[in-house]
Amino acid sequence: MGRYVIRRLLQMIPVFFGTTLLIFLMVNVMGDPIAGLCGDRQCDPATAAQLRSEFGLDKPVWQQYLTYMGNVFTGDFGTAFNGQKVTELMAAAFPITIRLTVVAIVFEVVIGISLGVVTGLRRGRPVDTTVLILTLVVISIPTFVTGLLLQLLLGVEWGIIKPSVSPEAPFNELLVPGLVLASVSLAYVTRLTRTSIAENARADYVRTAVAKGLPGRRVVIRHLLRNSLIPVVTFIGTDVGALMGGAIVTERIFNIHGVGYQLYQGILRQNSQTVVGFVTVLVLVFLAANLIVDLLYAVLDPRIRYA
Repeated sequence: MGRYVIRRLLQMIPVFFGTTLLIFLMVNVMGDPIAGLCGDRQCDPATAAQLRSEFGLDKPVWQQYLTYMGNVFTGDFGTAFNGQKVTELMAAAFPITIRLTVVAIVFEVVIGISLGVVTGLRRGRPVDTTVLILTLVVISIPTFVTGLLLQLLLGVEWGIIKPSVSPEAPFNELLVPGLVLASVSLAYVTRLTRTSIAENARADYVRTAVAKGLPGRRVVIRHLLRNSLIPVVTFIGTDVGALMGGAIVTERIFNIHGVGYQLYQGILRQNSQTVVGFVTVLVLVFLAANLIVDLLYAVLDPRIRYA
């Protein structure tokens, strides 16, 4: 196991550099970030040259990237065009988005897997058909429609929740936004779990466990569910980074100043330092989540061994 972890960590190094390089190149071709610093007017040549020199934009792109990565390893993600450190923006945004992501993941795991197990064990019955139709409806409806509808009904019409999340973003105010953020992924988790449970329920090891007289709950939890969760865990692991980086719509609807909000503001203002800094951290989250998922395979299925 130790050798496998070390090998995976070494494999992450070129992936990290390659991904951040692509992001850096794409962000730098979005447009001229200096043009937006002077408002509606065009910057005069002297001011534009001074700003380019101040932010290092007068250097070749490859040199900008090397300088940026060198600063990253010292904990310096640069300075936004408003003069605020990107690390300060991260310190304010990431805790909020992490809480929102945790709420979304809990909904996926608890509701998605539970519904998947119930429908997988009752394949073809009315409850299975009902859940399949509901999940298909959820997948078909865009997230912004679900968010605006719940905000209107629960927040404006019925007054059950606050229409806008407070700046502190406590867990109780993130329940509905977390459900909105997790809605599509929850539907996929339900369908994945259902399919995997239905397929493995006909496996020989399940029939053997039943023939040995084991209780039905133990057969489902200890044998059937563990082997059926591998594709589900794979999906949830890759979904962690997607939820953190893809929360732009949800955070905009509920006025949550998290990672999605900062990325939206950075793209809107062509603030390359902010965008690249946040995406760099999200790349690390993706890599760490994939490593954890690979290690969980051996926990779920004892037949899997890492040399």
